[in-house]
Amino acid sequence: MNEFVAPEIDWMVLTPVLVVLGAGAVGVLVEAFVPARARRTTQLVLTLAALLASLVCVGLLWDRVTIDGFALVVDGTFLLTPFTLGVQAVVGVLAILGVLVIADRTRTGQDAFAPTAAAVPGTAYEDAAERAGLEQTEIFPLALFATGGMLLFPATDNLIVLFIALEVLSLPLYVLCATARRRRLLSQEAAFKYFLLGSFASALMLFGIALIYGFAGTVSLETVGYVLQHPNSTVLADMPELVLAGVLLVTVGLLFKIGAAPFHTWTPDVYQGAPTPVTAFMAACVKAAAIGAMVRVVFTLAAGLDEPLRADLEAALWVVAILTMLVGTVAGAVQTDVKRMLAYSSIAHAGFLVVAMVGFSEVGSAAVLFYVLAYGLATLGAFAVVTLVREQDRDGVVLGEATHLSQWAGLGRRSPWLAAAFSVFLLSMAGIPLTAGFIAKFEAFSAAVDAGAWPLAVLGVLASAVAVFFYVRLIVLMVLTPPVEDGEVLAAQAASDDGAPAEGGAGTLTAAREAVRASVVVVSSRGPAVVAITLCVVGVVLLGLLPGPVLDWAQQAATFRPIAP
Repeated sequence: MNEFVAPEIDWMVLTPVLVVLGAGAVGVLVEAFVPARARRTTQLVLTLAALLASLVCVGLLWDRVTIDGFALVVDGTFLLTPFTLGVQAVVGVLAILGVLVIADRTRTGQDAFAPTAAAVPGTAYEDAAERAGLEQTEIFPLALFATGGMLLFPATDNLIVLFIALEVLSLPLYVLCATARRRRLLSQEAAFKYFLLGSFASALMLFGIALIYGFAGTVSLETVGYVLQHPNSTVLADMPELVLAGVLLVTVGLLFKIGAAPFHTWTPDVYQGAPTPVTAFMAACVKAAAIGAMVRVVFTLAAGLDEPLRADLEAALWVVAILTMLVGTVAGAVQTDVKRMLAYSSIAHAGFLVVAMVGFSEVGSAAVLFYVLAYGLATLGAFAVVTLVREQDRDGVVLGEATHLSQWAGLGRRSPWLAAAFSVFLLSMAGIPLTAGFIAKFEAFSAAVDAGAWPLAVLGVLASAVAVFFYVRLIVLMVLTPPVEDGEVLAAQAASDDGAPAEGGAGTLTAAREAVRASVVVVSSRGPAVVAITLCVVGVVLLGLLPGPVLDWAQQAATFRPIAP
């Protein structure tokens, strides 16, 4: 009779994930037992403390992992490498900044979340919850659970655990997307779309895992790589296309999470409909975790493929990179909504990240690490700025975010510091020198050139040049265009957007009245959002002026464990 032998687990290796998930569980208990008046403060302190503690644990593990090369738990269920720690560090930093944006409240005392997300929009129950001053503090444990999934996502050698991590990070985000205080129906629609399309992507990933298991008889990435190098060890050695199909299907699930074309269709709608702080959290943290997991999976399996299959996988990445850059830049140039424009910007940046991956090299993985940090800081700061630019009715009641481009005209006169910060973030996304985005794109395209994919790098440079148009257009609108109340320019633009003639007619008059009726105001923050914006500006500028230390760190972190014999 066989007796079960409990595995020996090095719990220290798991601490970056366990601290965050444990704090999420404690946050659920806080909702049940802490009085309502102290609940929000308790949740915020707990969340920030857990994320900071996770970062400290990553730092404590750094020397151990870089010296030993890896740390293994339960036969690869949790595989900690320098690259894994690098991704976890980036996710931890971005998650802290994202929580600051989530926690922000304006001068009205309201945050971005509905008092009760389960209420049907426009019902008496929702109005009663609003009058009672209810707060949705469950947002914080949900954010912790999502962050825990992100930390686990790139840290496993087991494809089943990879799928579990995907669901752990996704399910809380589906809920968070439906919790917007304003534009409730749009928020719920965004959550439904994200859930539905995410389910399809998860199913495709499972199909891919099944095919890989059918070929290799294992779900361990490195063991699959070993089987690929020694095909006689499997009964399906004469069917290498099986594992290639499996790798492509798993990659599709990961490409969905980073918002790469043609799996990007959810991104604009979800980014626009979700609460803006949640959009910021998703755009920065999810992309960093997903690209980290994708690098781990694709690079490990590519190392075991023979030259023809490896070339086929590389060709697939070429197609995805080109299509993603094309969709992101062309569609982004015609957007009139700030959040949708940033969504298509996110798609374009996903293409630049794929460009860095095509060589399956450590140079590419180092470029990816620096890129997700630079992009994450810029996009978090940009969405944090969006949360402070609001519509206001004639009675002075502050409404939702002012996201139409015409409403951003003259922002430099209303709030020079906010316009300056937003300009820094946009210039970084455009890849202008002396910003973090320039160094990030230079490293990504250099990795492609080192891999012999110089045509892809050239296309990336051209796509970046096109993207400059819609970033600079918004800067010009903020700085050089008068606000609505200072002239009729934007009223005519609004009329044109509504399909009315640009000059004269009832359509122009109606659009002008609507533009004046919903004026734009920059609301004051109670602190957290301002702190997040300031830190993001500092990070973007420092990474642009003094990138050396972070580039050296990324190079040290870009190390994978070799395929086991």
